[in-house]
Amino acid sequence: MIKKLLLATSALSLLLLTGCGQTVPELPGSTSNISDATAITGDAVSIDESGYGNGSGSRGNSSSDGFQSIYFDFADYGLSSKTERAIARNVSVGSKSSSKIKIEGNCDEFGTDEYNYALGLKRAKAVKDALASRGISASKMVLVSFGESNPVCSSPTDSCYAKNRRVDLRLMK
Repeated sequence: MIKKLLLATSALSLLLLTGCGQTVPELPGSTSNISDATAITGDAVSIDESGYGNGSGSRGNSSSDGFQSIYFDFADYGLSSKTERAIARNVSVGSKSSSKIKIEGNCDEFGTDEYNYALGLKRAKAVKDALASRGISASKMVLVSFGESNPVCSSPTDSCYAKNRRVDLRLMK
């Protein structure tokens, strides 16, 4: 009887410990492949040369104090040439203020909490580096990652997911 109970407990423990693991998508440029990440399909969001978006796929702006939000592609944290005008605008706004700038990284809902926190932080750092390279003092900027916890849109559409893959900028009061 004790032997059966010990065997059953061991088998149950083994099942619980192995469980159903979730594959964590890796960031681009890492040694792992991102092919395990959930793919987004459907409507594409069109982006004009300002990086702000246009037409029905417009991403809007969730930054404040005159700053412009910066948007990213799925699972990406690199700045593209499409964001140059928004970066230039943010440099102009930031250089006129003596307040610190809070740079908030955000993600869509795909991936684990840990993955999205790290991705949000990498997005915020990319924007900080771009602002610093254009003359804003690095000591004037504070990075925050909200991961997926601060969405501006919750519809299950590609254009909505795109609005959540962003960095917002605000003056700290």
